[in-house]
Amino acid sequence: MKAAPQAQLRLIDLQDLDSSLDRLAHRGRTLPELAEIERLDGRLTELRDAIVAAETEVGDLQREQRKAEQDVDQVRTRADRDQKRLDSGQVTSAKDLGSLQTEIESLQRRQSDLEEVVLEIMERTEEAEGRVAALRAEQSAAQGELSALAERRDAARREIDEESGTTSAARTAVAKDVPDELLALYEKLRGQFGGVGAAKLFRGACQGCHLALNTVDLNNIRTAPEDEVIRCEECRRILVRTPESGL
Repeated sequence: MKAAPQAQLRLIDLQDLDSSLDRLAHRGRTLPELAEIERLDGRLTELRDAIVAAETEVGDLQREQRKAEQDVDQVRTRADRDQKRLDSGQVTSAKDLGSLQTEIESLQRRQSDLEEVVLEIMERTEEAEGRVAALRAEQSAAQGELSALAERRDAARREIDEESGTTSAARTAVAKDVPDELLALYEKLRGQFGGVGAAKLFRGACQGCHLALNTVDLNNIRTAPEDEVIRCEECRRILVRTPESGL
C-alpha cells in the first residue's frame, strides 16, 4: 500500500486522538462513583427489606400486646366480680367462701403473670421500634449519600462528554487527511490490536509492541520508498517513519 509520508504521519495524530477517546471512554466506565453507587443501591435494598421485617415484627408485637392486655382485663374483671361477691356477704357457706377466696387468689396470680407478659412484650416492642428508627436513619443517610454521588457522577460524565466532543471533532478533521484505503486498514488493525493500529518507529523499535527491530528489517525499511506503508513484522501494526526512527 502506498500513501504520502505526510498522510502516514497524520496516522500518529489520529492514533493519539483515538487513544485519548479510548481513555475517556474507560474513565467514564470506571468512575469511582459508579462502584459506590452500586454498593449503596445494594445497601438500600437490604435496608428496605430490614425495615419491612422490623415493622412487621412491631405490628405482630403490638397485636400480641393487645391480646395480652385483653387477657389481663378479663382476669381483672372476673377477680373484681368475685371480690364484690365476697364483700357483699351474699356467700355464707364456709365451703363456698373458701372456694371463692381460692379463686380470687388464683386470679390475682394469673393477673400478675399476664401483666409480666405485657411488660415483656412492651420491652420487645420498644426494641423493635428502636431498630426501625435506626434503620430508617441509616436509610435516610444512605439516600443522601447516593444523591451526592449521583451528582458527582453526572458532573464527571458531563466533563468527559465535553472533552470527548472536542477530541472527536479534532479526530474528524485529522481523519480527512488520511487516504480512505489507509484509514480502513488503520481502523481494522485498531480493532484487532487493542485500539492501537499505528505506531511510530522510534530509535529502531516499534512503539506499538515496544520490540526492537532486527537489522534485516531495519535495512528493508531504510531502503523502502517514502510512500510505502510499512508494517511491523512483530505486531503487524502500521509502522510510521519519523526523523527519530533511527534509520
